Formats: sequence, C-alpha cells, structure tokens
Amino acid sequence: MLKSDGPNCHPNPRKPCSNRGVVSFACAALLAVAITMPFSGAAAPGAAEYGRGAASSDGIGRFYHGREIARVMGFEGASWLDRPEREREERPDRLVEELRIEPGMTIADVGAGSGYLSRRLAPLVAPGKVYAVDVQPQMIDLLKDLAREPGMGNIVPWQDAVDDTKLPAASLDLAVMVDVYHELAYPAEVVESLVRALKPGGRLVFVEYRAEDPAVPIKALHKMTAAQVRLEMRDFPLRFERDSESLPLQHLIVFRKN
Repeated sequence: MLKSDGPNCHPNPRKPCSNRGVVSFACAALLAVAITMPFSGAAAPGAAEYGRGAASSDGIGRFYHGREIARVMGFEGASWLDRPEREREERPDRLVEELRIEPGMTIADVGAGSGYLSRRLAPLVAPGKVYAVDVQPQMIDLLKDLAREPGMGNIVPWQDAVDDTKLPAASLDLAVMVDVYHELAYPAEVVESLVRALKPGGRLVFVEYRAEDPAVPIKALHKMTAAQVRLEMRDFPLRFERDSESLPLQHLIVFRKN
C-alpha cells in the first residue's frame, strides 16, 4: 500500500515524495496538472497496437505490450534532473563510460530535458555533435541556453513530435534514452524513427530504473524490467547486445541496428 510520509514533494512523477523513498498521495494530487503532457487518444498513422483502459494515478491509461505508459515529467521538474545528489544516486560518470563514446560521433540524447547528459557527452564527441532532443518547448529553451555556454556549441537542440523524433535518416552512431522510454505515448513510432535515424550498426541504448528491484525508490510505472524492454524491441531490426548492471539503480540495455 502506498504510504504518505510528509509534504516533501517535487514536480516529478517518478520519485517518491519523501526523503526516505516513500510515495505521497498528496504529491500525486499536486502533480496532476504540472506533469501531464497533452495526449490524444487517437492512434497515430500506422501506429502499433495499443490498448486502452482505466488510467492509474501515475499512468495515461494507454498500454503497450501489457505495460501502462507512464505520465511524462513536465518541465517543472527540470531542477530535479540537475539535483547534486544525482551524481551519487545514479553515477552518470559510469553511464558515460558504458556508452563508449568516441570523438566525431553523432549522438541523440532523446528526452534530453535540461541537458544533464548532453552536457557530459558534448566534449567527448567533439568535433561530432549531440542532438539534444525533447518534445517540450520549455526544455528546448533550456537546451538552447546550454548550447550557448562555452564548449557546448556542438549541442543541437532538437524539438521532436510525440510520435517521431524527426532526426535525419542514417545520421546517428548512438541514440540514448535515460529514464524516458517508459513515458513515451507512442513508443513504437518513436523507436521506429530512431531506427531509421541510426546508421547501420548504430546503437540504441535504454537506461531505465530496475523494476526487478523493489528497493529502487521510484514509482512502479517509472521502472522497467529488462525482459519488458527486450519484448518491446522484438519487432524492430535491432540485435540485443548487452544489459549492463554497473549502475546503482538502472538497467543500461544496448541494442544494435542490423
């Protein structure tokens, strides 16, 4: 049963609201307006099969391969993305190591948010570039500010659509989604657009909180099992490569385009 442990809420549907990692019903109520992205019940052209049902408190009532799609974290939660303790909690330094970046690569940071990961990738890929992709105009404004900072000029803020990243075909060496995929309203269409944007042999990387571990202090719909990610990728021309467990809380699952 969900438990309330005080009013320490933030505009983020993923994280329990108290400092001790429990979920507050009060927080969920406060978040209802702030974090909900516009969502149409109509299927996109050529869409995969999606189920519909009653929405849970953290979901949108839309189902893909049996998984309810989670609500999106809105731009109001940008400060939580940049919280100092994230270095300790998630070890982004290890994440960057696992991505095996090389100079000259073209990378898409999909669901880039405030640019937390893009900032770390940009110096490593130079003279290559990082497409910092987000659907929210407010996040794009933050990314434009980031791209104007010294040494960040190879970050390309890129506004996508809810069902299409609109990235150039065969342009990417790597696309990465950090705690993003579970919130996509049209996951099949977005992945299809990413596969199209990858070069042959390019990598698609999913970083998702581990649903197999009940100790991971994230709400259930904002976690995924490795098996679920692999199930959802089976219809695409992707080859599973590895599932790294080097991160403290998250899977890092790598696929390669055939």
